[in-house]
Amino acid sequence: MTMILRHLTVDSSEPYELARFWSEVTGWPLSDEDVPGDDEVLVEAPSPVPGLLFIRVPEAKSAKNRLHIDWVPDERTRDEEVDRLTALGAKLFEDHRTREGMGWVTMQDPEGNEFCIERSTIERNA
Repeated sequence: MTMILRHLTVDSSEPYELARFWSEVTGWPLSDEDVPGDDEVLVEAPSPVPGLLFIRVPEAKSAKNRLHIDWVPDERTRDEEVDRLTALGAKLFEDHRTREGMGWVTMQDPEGNEFCIERSTIERNA
């Protein structure tokens, strides 16, 4: 028996606002059913990629994530993507770039959830 990964679910204090941030990051749309103030908001990914579901929880994030997403830019370099995400409201958390151009950057979204930006597809193929 197999299973299909439907959503990656993220606890949030403000689901709609965080989903809007991630919609800007990914270029994926919010569900047409979601409105500001909803307790659950879905960022719809292109099939077969799982969507990002943000759900309201009463407690704030208190520790480093045990699971995070690694992203590979497709249209920009890693460093251009880091700059773009910083302008959207992400924060640099840990910088693992090397002088030789290798490595990745760990960032935090506006609610402090960690994610990584790796070298782009173009950079990997160069």
